Parts: sequence; structure tokens; C-alpha cells
Amino acid sequence: MTTTDVPGAELTAAEAAALAAVDEQAIARTLLELMAIPSVTGSPAESEAQHHLAGRLERLGLDVDLWSMDLPALLAHPGFPGSEVPREEAWGLAAVTEDGGDGPTLILQGHVDVVPPGDPEAWDGDPFVPRVVGDTVHGRGACDMKAGLVAHLAALAAIRASGVRLRGRIAVHFVVGEEDGGLGAFGTLQRGHGGDACIITEPTAGTLVTANAGALTFRIAVPGLAAHASSRDAGVSAIDAYLPVHHALARLEAERNTDPDPLMAEYAIPYALSVGTVRSGDWVSSVPDLLVAEGRLGVRLDEEPADARAALETRVAEACAADPWLRDHPATVTWSGGQFAAGRLPAGDPLRDVVRNAAQAVTGGTPAPRERGAPYGSDLRLYTGAGIPTLQYGPGDIRVAHSTREHVTLSEITHVTRTLVLSALRVVGTG
Repeated sequence: MTTTDVPGAELTAAEAAALAAVDEQAIARTLLELMAIPSVTGSPAESEAQHHLAGRLERLGLDVDLWSMDLPALLAHPGFPGSEVPREEAWGLAAVTEDGGDGPTLILQGHVDVVPPGDPEAWDGDPFVPRVVGDTVHGRGACDMKAGLVAHLAALAAIRASGVRLRGRIAVHFVVGEEDGGLGAFGTLQRGHGGDACIITEPTAGTLVTANAGALTFRIAVPGLAAHASSRDAGVSAIDAYLPVHHALARLEAERNTDPDPLMAEYAIPYALSVGTVRSGDWVSSVPDLLVAEGRLGVRLDEEPADARAALETRVAEACAADPWLRDHPATVTWSGGQFAAGRLPAGDPLRDVVRNAAQAVTGGTPAPRERGAPYGSDLRLYTGAGIPTLQYGPGDIRVAHSTREHVTLSEITHVTRTLVLSALRVVGTG
């Protein structure tokens, strides 16, 4: 393939200048600095990361809005997307380039929070002390998603350093609470920050993610009848009572994953229904009188969350109706924690080709990134729900996120940065 075969490969003078200004050494330094902030969801360091990033955006010359979110008001909002962890504060951070005329606004979005590291002994060193091996950086938050934040900052810095005049504006939304439901993105949109298109730099392993499945957290309480273990026939074990419900959930998962959307077809289980915790009993010599199972229900593309909830509730009710004990003592289903709807980029939206062509152009002709959906929830659904066309394209691989193997390569970040530079200039316009 020659350069002329690649759509958008012929660069304008402004695009070439901005690409030439990408600072690869600064990318490495910035990543190490951000990873050293242990910004676990809901922790004080999450707020520390927001203030640190606000300073960086100010130094880049953006108009910065850093605010303390009104948590009681957000939690009381009927559209609140749920949360998994308690928190005392949450800081919003949005910024926008001050120059620009009447052109469109492109949002560069990423979350600052990371999941807990788990067992520290399972790591090769401190998970919040980045470990560099050649081109690869290891540690918590490396790909999910400090690398994506770095790509945004580096792209902005390159555009600024090149002196390119923008016809529109580039906005930045750095958010908290993505890992536990999307509080930060929800609060940012509620504050009135928006745009005409959005790129989220979640780790996509070189692919273009234009759709996300949803994920709803559920809780099922199954009653039993307590008795002394030596007379267990006088009681009903909640563990035994739960089994037909568990089998019904497995059948429901199988049914919901028949004939998936083409964007999800590569996954063995596109819309997983998983029970993550089961708790029952408080004394070894007692028949347990309660079992609580908690898990997540995958939401299909274009499916309303209410319909997904109803499907699970109906299946649990049917299992109870068919069981002699549960018929008169039914399990109860409640919904708490993160409530991720599904979302997708509208068909035919130009953002898809802009990013695809930019990614191909910066390499001079390698195959364009393929398009696919993702089986996990993300902030994408909040932006598309607000009418903002959104896709994900970022450094790293989601398969190592949330694990002790989390890592990212600096070359991936540089490639994404250059793709963002071209995408931003082509969306907002120059001159």
C-alpha cells in the first residue's frame, strides 16, 4: 500500500507541524508522574489527581473549570448512573481551548480513577511505583487509563507548540468515578460541559471501539429457614434454595447471547451475566436462613436497561414459582451499584472515518484499525445518551487492565497521541 492509497494521508502544513511537535520524552515523564498518584476510585488521591491535571491544563493555556461536585444533588438525580464505593468528595475537571471561532468542539475524555491493586504480594514491586522495562511501563493505571490521559495532554501540547490556529475548539473532560458507575462524566455533563464529538482513550488494543455493552449490578436475596445443623431437616438451607435460581441465571445468559450484534460477535460471551459474590450463613452449626448473591448483568446493544432488569427479575420469579420452598418464600431482586447502559456511535457518523483515517495516516499506510464493540460498560454511553457522537480509541489492552499484569508501551501512547492530533485538527478545523 502506498501513501496515496491511505485516505487523509496527505498532510496539510498545519497537521505536519503539529505532528512534528509531539514530544515523546515528555510522554514518558508524564505517564510516570500520573501513575505515581494512587488515584483509587473514591480515595483522596482521586481528588489529588484532578488538581494535578488542572494545573497541567492551565499551563497549556486552556480555560479550566475545576469544581467540587454537589454529591447529594447528583445522587438524588433520577438519571444518576449509580456508584460502588462511598466517597466524601468528587472533583470535576473540564477545560477548553480559548482560541477558535465558530467551528465544532471536540471533547477529549478520560477517567483519572483506577481500581484497587489487590494483593500487593502478587505484584512485582509496589503497584504505584511504575516499573519501566524497555518500551513498556508496568503498574496500576498504566493502561486503564493513565496512558490515555497522557495521550490527551501530549496531543494538546503538540497542537499548542505548533502554533496552529483552530477554527473550532478542543475540550478536555477528565473525570472521576468511571470505574464505579460514571459519576464524574454524569456530573460534568450535568454542569453543562459538552461538544459536537468525543474521543475516549480507553485501552482498545489498536481497534476502534464504537459501541459498549452495558452492565447492571444486581443483588438477589434468597430466604431459608434456620435450624440446628444436627436437625437440618427441620430447616431449609438458603444455599440449597439458591441453586435453582443460579441455574435459571445461567440459562438466561445463554439466551441473551444468541445472535449478538455484529460488533459483538467476536466475543464468546458478549453480554455476560456473572455472580461475583455469594454470602450465606453466620454459624457453622446452623442451617443458613439467608443467602445474598451479587453480580452484574450485561446489557445488549440498543437494549433499554429497564428491559434488561425486567428479564432478570422475570427469570428469578419463574424459578421461584417452580420451587416448592421459593414459591411461598420468593427471592427478592434489587439493583444497586453501577448501572451502565449500553451505547454506540450513530451509524454513518463521520467521527468513525476521521479517527480511522488519522490512525492509518500517522503510520503511512498500515491497515486501518478495525471496528468492534466492547463487552464492558464505560462513559461512552453517557455521552452518546447526551447526543454527543462518541468512540473509544486508546493505548493499551483491556485484557491486562485491573490485573497485576497491567502495562502499556510508550510507542502505543505515541501512536495514539499522533492520531489524536490529526483527529482533533480534522474535526475542529484549522486556519
